[in-house]
Amino acid sequence: MATEIKAPTFPESVADGMVATWHKQPGDACSRDDLLVDIETDKVVLEVVAPAEGVLQEIVKGEGETVTSEELIAIFAEGAVASAKPAAPAKAAEPAKAAEPASPAAKSNDESPILSPAARRLADEHGIDPQVIPGSGKGGRVTKEDTLKYIESQSASKTTAAPSTAKPAAVTPEPKAPVFAGERVEKRVPMTRLRARVAQRLVEAQQTAAMLTTFNEVNMQPIMNLRSRYKDLFEKKHNGVRLGFMSFFVKAAVEALKRFPAVNASIDGNDIVYHGYQDIGVAVSSDRGLVVPVLRSAENMGLAEIEATIREYGLKARDGKLGIDEMTGGTFTISNGGVFGSLLSTPILNPPQSAILGMHKIQDRPMAVNGKVEILPMMYLALSYDHRLLDGKEAVSFLVTIKELLEDPARMLLDI
Repeated sequence: MATEIKAPTFPESVADGMVATWHKQPGDACSRDDLLVDIETDKVVLEVVAPAEGVLQEIVKGEGETVTSEELIAIFAEGAVASAKPAAPAKAAEPAKAAEPASPAAKSNDESPILSPAARRLADEHGIDPQVIPGSGKGGRVTKEDTLKYIESQSASKTTAAPSTAKPAAVTPEPKAPVFAGERVEKRVPMTRLRARVAQRLVEAQQTAAMLTTFNEVNMQPIMNLRSRYKDLFEKKHNGVRLGFMSFFVKAAVEALKRFPAVNASIDGNDIVYHGYQDIGVAVSSDRGLVVPVLRSAENMGLAEIEATIREYGLKARDGKLGIDEMTGGTFTISNGGVFGSLLSTPILNPPQSAILGMHKIQDRPMAVNGKVEILPMMYLALSYDHRLLDGKEAVSFLVTIKELLEDPARMLLDI
């Protein structure tokens, strides 16, 4: 029985998607819930699975094609697994046919030779048809050296065929193009929809907001001492959840946002929207691009719940399984470039939010403490904010508050 395979139902905020990867091909046998295809939207990657045991009969939408919500993408035949691949014998015969030696002159007019970028550029400059250049590279690939040899041979044959009666003139030889050892391969791939969407939003943020960044630094020794003292007990108490630095920054940000509600606000047209809750977005890097899952009502979360949720989001981001609802909204964002070794940066706003906090690498530096020089683990903090909504006084005071809360964690407990 033939069954139509359709694209998932997209949320209202997603107009369409793109077929990213077909994991099964026509004729492949499938078990129930086997992954058939990944459909990539500008926010998440959605998976389409086999509805039952059977065979993928036909692919209607190929990789790279755009699909809309519930659009037909394939035909699936339930049962009849034994007749899954009738075309397999014909495919097996293809390697033997491909093994026959073929001379450059025997290339089909419809077959385009594989050229390295440098070879193609030389061929275009000299007006040479790539079809006539013999390729010595892997799989008949035409290299830059092949093109240079062909140009030289053509020049020599023209000189022999057309004797000249004029006296040879002293001609300065043209410098040859530099020959590099080996091939410098280039690869062109389409930008994923997620990365394209991230790029669009980042450019929009710079074009629409009056963005400014203020900096400060925090002594991480108190947090490091607290973490070192209680990390084993914390992990045992909370079923293996490890105590990291991010949970302290989230709690400090929540307390600072309560004291400076404008930092937690956003602009909607000519209105300022003040949010009575703290939904903290945590920027996470993935292979498909930057994503920002949101800790909902972070003001009600403990350190253990924050750490567990961030870890769960990180695993989902790695596997491409974050849901749209997990990345929607957010009133404030924290980005940690320090995990990659960044010492200082200016983070870009995540619209429509009015501010973003940038964490950086912890590095030992000599600091003046009570008239003496001490080596302390210091971290630079950066707060980028929308100057349309926030004045410098509020932004700087907000960042100083985070610094004070982190350097004396008891302030968070005592609310002072």
